[in-house]
Amino acid sequence: MRVVIAEDLLLLREGLKRLLTELDCTVVAAVADPEALLEALDRERPDLAIVDIRLPPTYRDEGLRAAIEARRRRPGTPILILSQYIEQAYVRELLADAGGGVGYLLKDRVSDVTELLAALRTVAAGGTVLDPEVVGGLLNRLARTDALAGLTPREREVLGLMARGLSNSAIAAELVVTERAVNKYVNRIFSKLGLPPTDSASRRVVAVLRYLDAGGQSGDVRVR
Repeated sequence: MRVVIAEDLLLLREGLKRLLTELDCTVVAAVADPEALLEALDRERPDLAIVDIRLPPTYRDEGLRAAIEARRRRPGTPILILSQYIEQAYVRELLADAGGGVGYLLKDRVSDVTELLAALRTVAAGGTVLDPEVVGGLLNRLARTDALAGLTPREREVLGLMARGLSNSAIAAELVVTERAVNKYVNRIFSKLGLPPTDSASRRVVAVLRYLDAGGQSGDVRVR
């Protein structure tokens, strides 16, 4: 897997390069600012870009903006965003084109090599991955609202696992049910959300967007 990294902190950037190399990835570029990221993506056409949300000069959302611009230039460019915080509005914006191939992980998750590798593969293959902390926060908000009220508790649980990027077979293993049962839950979710039977990957992304929209007010939620 050919990867571009955009991270302004030298130690973290070098640490990611070393870790990805150990995971049999090839880091074709490692940059520190959004302009260099866009240049590297145009030049290298990697399988995946790992991007910190907060890059120079203001350290607010330059990384996210560059990621969105990269997907505008080349739709479907796989992007895995890393952040110190749960920033729900940014998650929503990243997923807005419903094209898949996107992920949002907290930087703490990088230390879990197995989980990181699974996320890299899912995003590079066109899937969607959300950090469990993001999903957990949304579940808590959903419990206090009438949003998605038509879904049963089990269907909400399945939708939350979909939001984390799990496949139907992985959801089945997580819930200790059959994959056939999960397929039924997923189809019911699509039906209740009014999503027609088109491309299933796109429907999964749209379902996750509905889930995010139902999660309450946007903003930064500090973790730890």
